[in-house]
Amino acid sequence: MPASALPPAGTLPSASRSTLPPAGQSALRAGVVGNFVDNLHMFLPLTALAPAIAALAGPGASVMTGPAVVIAMMLGRPLGALVFGRISDRLGRTRATRVAIIGTACCALLIAVIPTYHRIGALAVSAVLLARFLGGIFIAGEYSAAIPLAMEWSPPRRRGWMSGFILSMAPWAQGTIAFATAGLLTLMGTDAYVRYGWRLLFLIGMVCSLGMLTYYTLHVSDSPAFHRRSCRASRTGLSALLTGRHAPIFWRAFTLMTGLWLMTDVTVLILPSRLVTDTGLTQSQSAFTMGVASVAQALFMALTGHLSSLTGRRRLLVGWAVLAAIASPVLWLVIVRPQQVGPAACLAAALQVVSVAAYGPIAAYLSELFPTEVRSRGYGTAYSFSLVLPALYPFYLGPLESAVGHQGAPLLLLILAALLVGVGAGLGPRLSREDWDCDIDDVATAGRAPSRPHDETEVCGAAANTAKPGTPTGRTEMTR
Repeated sequence: MPASALPPAGTLPSASRSTLPPAGQSALRAGVVGNFVDNLHMFLPLTALAPAIAALAGPGASVMTGPAVVIAMMLGRPLGALVFGRISDRLGRTRATRVAIIGTACCALLIAVIPTYHRIGALAVSAVLLARFLGGIFIAGEYSAAIPLAMEWSPPRRRGWMSGFILSMAPWAQGTIAFATAGLLTLMGTDAYVRYGWRLLFLIGMVCSLGMLTYYTLHVSDSPAFHRRSCRASRTGLSALLTGRHAPIFWRAFTLMTGLWLMTDVTVLILPSRLVTDTGLTQSQSAFTMGVASVAQALFMALTGHLSSLTGRRRLLVGWAVLAAIASPVLWLVIVRPQQVGPAACLAAALQVVSVAAYGPIAAYLSELFPTEVRSRGYGTAYSFSLVLPALYPFYLGPLESAVGHQGAPLLLLILAALLVGVGAGLGPRLSREDWDCDIDDVATAGRAPSRPHDETEVCGAAANTAKPGTPTGRTEMTR
């Protein structure tokens, strides 16, 4: 679709705001299902591989081996956001997504066929770490392109709802893996699962990726917003985000996302092992408990995405940060006491709802912060760079426990995480409901306007308007 055939920003007819062409509907469906598949690959090493890690790593395996596999993937994601974000902004969202999907499928296949320690020694766990690092690169490439694409296609008033629906696929994937792992351990027994059961889950992940590749190839195309702005795509590198004109927006988003990732560390990564060591549950009971919690998280994550379109993205995120700071430490202290699987599942569900359900509006919020020409890079780097320090929690959790106690460490991380979310969101743009009901580039423009004492109604199409009489050339007239 040539850029000349497209209407300018903010002048789309009203029908295009409520209805979508088949390509747009396909992009939204692909964003939802694709994020589910991405997160299957993210959670496979955390849950499905955990019971078999000793067979891969051998007798020299330590308590750090499992976290190291997770960290390897997380460290690959910032690099993937940089590489694929640039490809997406320059060559197209769909092209970048297809390449990233192929890479993710190959990495899953590689892990599924890796021999155990008894056949190739230490090379087994080394190969897993390498595959996870590469997988992190490709997974970041997928969400850096596919999620901004879905947000660009979303009708303005449904961006919040679509954001929550898309990001709720992460806990649905987490729950799927948790229930599948618990089910296979029960049906097959631990010995059979360690030999080959976990490999089946990685092969299923590969097949799901190939299915998404076929769908993107046949049905999904880039949005009108991308075609309209592609000729102006920025050639600047990382410095434009870290120290250049986009730096204020980037660092506010970075602060917000660092807090959310710290919450994820405690409630999704640290909690499963504490359910075994502190609460007394078995591995399968812990997996079941996390599965129940992920279902609750998914439902509320979709809700918070929709609520952000009613209350405002910033107001919802700040409010949820206050809720997390108050409720999550209390719930943590209650859940880590010895108890049965039923109460533990309910408490874990409540903990994840009051904390990480705040991810709901994030896809819309981050996409609305950056203009189309740098949207994938802005979204991907803010989402991925912010997870580096939280991903290193296995290295500082022990010293922190020595300083403030076994339960004091996760409590401190939860409070710090809520503070970062509140500060990052509180410094973000304050836009009215009318501001969001605009072309996504107009929202990005309105969000960069100087802070005002009250919410304002921006004129849709402000980014494309020409100067009006009495207004300095090149500036946009704003109305109350």
